[in-house]
Amino acid sequence: MKRKLNQNDVPTSAKPDADQQMADAEAATTTTEPTATTTTTTTTTAPTTGAASDEDKTFADLGLDARLVQAVAQQKFLKPTLVQRRAIPLALDGKDVLCKAKTGSGKTAAYVLPVLAGILKKKSVDPTPATTALILVPTRELADQVFKSIELFSAFCAKDVRAVKLTDKLTDAVQRSLLSTCPDIVISTPARAWHNVNGNSGALSLDKLAYLVLDEADLLLSYGYSEDLESLSFSLPKGIQTIMMSATLTTEVDSLKKIFYRDQQPTLLDLEEPDAEGEGVTQLVTKCGEDEKFLLIYVIFKLQLVKGKCIIFVADIDRCYRLKLYFEQFGIRSCILNSELPVNSRIHVVEEFNRNAYDIIIASDEKEVLGNEEKAEEEQEDEAMDDGEVKEGGRPKKKRKAAKGDVEYGVSRGIDFKNVAAVINFDLPTSASSYTHRIGRTARAGRAGMALSFVVPKDLYRKHIHTSTPSAENDEKILARITKQQAKKGKELKPYNFNKEQVEAFRYRMNDALRAVTKVAIREARTRELRQELLKSEKLKRYFEENPSEMNHLRHDGELRTARQQAHLKHVPDYLLPKEGRQALTAGDVGFVPMKRFDRRAGTKRKGGKKSGKAGVRKGDPLKTFKARRKTK
Repeated sequence: MKRKLNQNDVPTSAKPDADQQMADAEAATTTTEPTATTTTTTTTTAPTTGAASDEDKTFADLGLDARLVQAVAQQKFLKPTLVQRRAIPLALDGKDVLCKAKTGSGKTAAYVLPVLAGILKKKSVDPTPATTALILVPTRELADQVFKSIELFSAFCAKDVRAVKLTDKLTDAVQRSLLSTCPDIVISTPARAWHNVNGNSGALSLDKLAYLVLDEADLLLSYGYSEDLESLSFSLPKGIQTIMMSATLTTEVDSLKKIFYRDQQPTLLDLEEPDAEGEGVTQLVTKCGEDEKFLLIYVIFKLQLVKGKCIIFVADIDRCYRLKLYFEQFGIRSCILNSELPVNSRIHVVEEFNRNAYDIIIASDEKEVLGNEEKAEEEQEDEAMDDGEVKEGGRPKKKRKAAKGDVEYGVSRGIDFKNVAAVINFDLPTSASSYTHRIGRTARAGRAGMALSFVVPKDLYRKHIHTSTPSAENDEKILARITKQQAKKGKELKPYNFNKEQVEAFRYRMNDALRAVTKVAIREARTRELRQELLKSEKLKRYFEENPSEMNHLRHDGELRTARQQAHLKHVPDYLLPKEGRQALTAGDVGFVPMKRFDRRAGTKRKGGKKSGKAGVRKGDPLKTFKARRKTK
């Protein structure tokens, strides 16, 4: 009897046993390609990696309108990211989506593109003007970024889609005028949206709303929008599609699920995209005294140890100006970003930074201490950790300071800073969650980046009163929580090693610069900067809308000049430079800078300005020209 051959040309038994038959039956009914989260069940989780065919998909394969695909190609987006490959098809199918993905993964395009596609599809059937989509964001900076993304992606269908943002400081009459034409997309903070729905003569109508998007969902409640969000949820029509985007899944997100999804369950996309080789954030940490922070930051930038653009996070607004004035002593240009500045100026700072107009931003992240974001994180941490002192440290004072600035300000979340090479935590954040979002400003869109954090040990706290900040008291506890959280993600914080002897050689220069940065100088700098930015903001708002090509003369990294200037500090003498980097740093040597300024008008009189002539000037050296003569009798 001839035996059958299998696919490998190996003879098989005539009667396979029961186990073999069972295995063959299971193999016949099992799919060879893993499925994503596109199921009709309540909640699913996406795998970290997809099939090869899924990774090779283009934007055209996602079922988008041809005009949107053309706009995406114009922005030179080659392939969709993981969150875009998974979220866009679900949104196009009309499903509610709750997506969690890391910062810089392309979440904005993941909801903007399907919303635009849905509006274009609706307009092809019914061109009647109606507000179809409402996008809620926590900050004005993020609203401006979303608005610009919509403009870019709708470049080839601009006549069919119109969007407005309500986050600018506009009067009620102007807002009513903007909303009276029924724009297709409205971008707003929850407070401003509810004001136009309930008050302001009902300027915003939600009767024909089809899409509701909550960007940075975990931050909306932390910014104090809980009442506005709950009120909006009762004004929404039934059957609308809700999309939530977040970088973390916290108790705030669970609360929003109960408010907006109610009985139905959304499709959950919990995406953890692994970093490819050469990508991701290299996390470094160094323990130092409070005055040594200023020494290290000076050495890092003056010796160009960090190449490229950098964001420096500090604890509060005063620290912003202290560090900027300190940098000015050494001729290091930087700009400031905080909640006191007008919103137009803040947006312009981000735009100019992305245009490579300047390389260093000093940002105060006051919003990290608001709301219950810290509480939500503490519930996820080990109960053995004592977080009571973290709350009692410097946090209440910072909360009062933050209230003076713009309530809708935020810099560490959502904003797309382009091509950031490094993030420096000059002052460590007050929570591990804030740390995650800070370092997320670098290594975006598949690039590499570096995050350096300065940590003040307990025994060095308040050893240098002049440079002390209350939040530094809990640095070691926060570092332990950060290390534990990053370890869960497979990340490691490495020590930042440097030659202490070479760094100590610069200490006398640091002391000279710090002595010039007094409290009076900081107060004057804040007042002067605010006055200048208010004037610039008016110009930004009015004049430069008509003259966009002339925006270059408005720079935000100019010198404040409220501290005593010391010219010699701007030049680093050769004997202080390390041998390895001396050649690179002295390539464009500026020459000798004297300790004091010499009067160039030597030889001129104070009155009249005329030269004094040759009076009193010797013709030559008398020791060389003197000749002795003998007396004649």
